[in-house]
Amino acid sequence: MKNPLLAVLALSGAVLFSHGAAVAQDKAPQASASQSSQDNPDQDIDMLRKDIRYQKRQIIATNVPLTDAEAKAFWPVFDQYTAELVHINNDKYALIKDYAQSYDTMTDAQAEDWAGRVLKLDAEVAALRQKYWPNFRNVLPAKKAALYEQVERRTQMVIDVQLAAQFPLIQPKPVQPK
Repeated sequence: MKNPLLAVLALSGAVLFSHGAAVAQDKAPQASASQSSQDNPDQDIDMLRKDIRYQKRQIIATNVPLTDAEAKAFWPVFDQYTAELVHINNDKYALIKDYAQSYDTMTDAQAEDWAGRVLKLDAEVAALRQKYWPNFRNVLPAKKAALYEQVERRTQMVIDVQLAAQFPLIQPKPVQPK
């Protein structure tokens, strides 16, 4: 796999952007897979992740109508949530990188470790959403907080589906006939 993570992040960003807000291109962080340098793919991935976070923020801003007072209270909570989510996603992207590097030679032990790490990351994201729900609910009326949660989840699902679609499934050893 020749830098599949970079390609999928670029694709995820394109999908996000096409689903969302009218964003002024000159204000968005600029990154693309075509600008990628072979020497530092981690830096390119970091730029793409920042771009995706920016686009996600714009999608939320477009789809969750906030009064000035609500926005003043909401965005700091959202920024805290996003900062904590970035830490979880750092582990997620490290896991994806490990998977891409070991795909062709993955052992059963590595597969078991990988699956456990994936499940742990899923649980951490769910716990983070539950942790922040009361915070969002404290700064927004119930329907707007629920709308935010829907837009957040939908946007994250688009990213996750795009990532998952780019990586081949683990191939177990064929069963030998007896």
